Amino acid sequence: QVTLRAGAELNARQVNQYSLILRAACPGEDEVEERLFVRVTAGHVLRCDTPFASAEGDVVQVLADVAPRTPLYAVLPQSLGGLTVMGQGFPSPSFLQFRLRNHNTPLTLTRRGLVLAPDNGFDPSKDTQTFRLEIEVMDRHGHNCSGAVRVEVLPSRRPRVTFPEPHRAVTMTEGIGPWEVVTQVHARGDNVRYAILAPVAPALFTIDEVTGEIRSTRRLEGIRAHLLIRAYNMLHPDDHATTTVNVTVQGTDRQAPRCVPAIFVSQVPETVSPGSTLVTLRCSDATSTDRCLHYVLEGPPFSRSHFCMEGPQLKVNTTLDYDSEAMAALGFQFTATIVVTVGGQPLQSTRVPVLVTVTPVNEFRPACPNGATFTVPETAAFGSVVGRVAGTDRDYPLDSLEYSLEGGSGPAQPFSIDRRTGEIRVVGPLDYQQQKSYRLVVRLTDTHNDLDLGKRQSRLCDVFVRLQAVPDQLPVCIPEVQELRITAGSPGSRQPVTRLVCHSSPDSAVLTYNIVGGNEEGRFRLDGSTLVYLPNDRAEPHPFVLLVEVWGGSGARRRSSVVALVVHVTPRSTPVPPSTTTQHTTLQKEPLVVMQTEAVWHPPAWFVAVLTISGALLLATLGCTARNLLCR
Repeated sequence: QVTLRAGAELNARQVNQYSLILRAACPGEDEVEERLFVRVTAGHVLRCDTPFASAEGDVVQVLADVAPRTPLYAVLPQSLGGLTVMGQGFPSPSFLQFRLRNHNTPLTLTRRGLVLAPDNGFDPSKDTQTFRLEIEVMDRHGHNCSGAVRVEVLPSRRPRVTFPEPHRAVTMTEGIGPWEVVTQVHARGDNVRYAILAPVAPALFTIDEVTGEIRSTRRLEGIRAHLLIRAYNMLHPDDHATTTVNVTVQGTDRQAPRCVPAIFVSQVPETVSPGSTLVTLRCSDATSTDRCLHYVLEGPPFSRSHFCMEGPQLKVNTTLDYDSEAMAALGFQFTATIVVTVGGQPLQSTRVPVLVTVTPVNEFRPACPNGATFTVPETAAFGSVVGRVAGTDRDYPLDSLEYSLEGGSGPAQPFSIDRRTGEIRVVGPLDYQQQKSYRLVVRLTDTHNDLDLGKRQSRLCDVFVRLQAVPDQLPVCIPEVQELRITAGSPGSRQPVTRLVCHSSPDSAVLTYNIVGGNEEGRFRLDGSTLVYLPNDRAEPHPFVLLVEVWGGSGARRRSSVVALVVHVTPRSTPVPPSTTTQHTTLQKEPLVVMQTEAVWHPPAWFVAVLTISGALLLATLGCTARNLLCR
């Protein structure tokens, strides 16, 4: 029977098939080997399990004195074939999203589906309180389901903190080493913590505030000590009790072995090879030889699996991998104790505390992302985000990288990259007609992966940015042909005639205006989009046919349109009805066609070749002549 390992997670998008090799043999027969292929398919269903999905919802009962932000309920998944059933069972995966539908509750729902107690806790003075939370769960494919949780807060039944023994006497023989357990006190109650009240600054003993273990801080020889221990409720410090512990250390004829060093603290790189010796203890006893000493390593199982004792030598047993979550959970430190025991009766021992800190070594180079290609419109504004370069690095902390752009930013490379996030932004003008794509060389440099900053590693990655063409449109003016009648003002004045109403695409493009025809004697000028008439002493009416060219865009993508303006100017002496306004009339006649010819010379290829060769020969002749003159 082949079963799925507990805690295993299957992801069909990463691995969709496993090949298992099975071997079987019966007594007296040859071994048979076969393969089993397990195919993993992606699920497409998300549903919430009962009682979470029921109308009443799941029910949780807590006491009113629960600590602030204590997890009260967890919306957890359980994988069943192609289904994802929500209930209590396994840790929540990162691809699920949790949303609280109702917000009229002091409870908090985290992104991992945990329901937490209020930041200030519950009010213990109230009777039973009830809070209902309606929760919606959604996966990354958009499938969702919903359910409810009803939290019932019950009145506190917290017991008082008390010591079963108000007094305790401890007697031991001398030779107790540093950090060795002398005794342990225990108090009844909730959230109990311990502290030494007297002496105020204890020099020989310390107490673990959680477990109540009293340990020695140095080697004890022939002393009497009186300790006053307080136990209190961490959440309610007013609830406390005290006990007295009398410690007596008696002398003995035999002495425990003395070791050098008495405490071993060291730093080792993660690449230290198994079998390497970290320290060799030099221990001796007044009445024994080194042959009677026994060395044993004690401590957490994780520490004992990575180190071992060979006589007085502490050695590395397995590889110390810094780049792992298990090592990070330990704070990259191993703690253990070497117990050195001397033979005879009674047995005497010395304890040597060990603290080994693993330091990082930059072992791996950063890795470039696959298919780093981005598309950006040519009209992208300054500072627009093009994309993000997501490099990776297997050294811990994972993916701790700095990003830089080779060659910097400039006209040939109008982009910049954020040093921390790897975001590429536009910092210059883009033109699809001039350049359709850019090849950027991004340098990935790892950080905080080695104690020696000179051992940083980097890698160059190619990133391609493709421009998306945005079609340009000719400027549009309304109307395109106008007939205007004005009365000339006094000579030397500036008389506004009309204002051209034009627009281009995109709307933010700047338009320029220029009179290209019909401006006789220079009597008209353009002030932006406003046409201005400069009056003179002309005595008879005169019509002007003006051609105004309107340009939009920039660089090689500039486009233009032409507007025709027919202006009838009437002198002041001509008897016409007084008019203080400009008349605008749209001409209903044949369209005015304006043709503009640009002369461009494209020489034939043979002419360019002959001109190039002639220039080269001329330069060679001048060089030889100059060389002969210098030699003379």
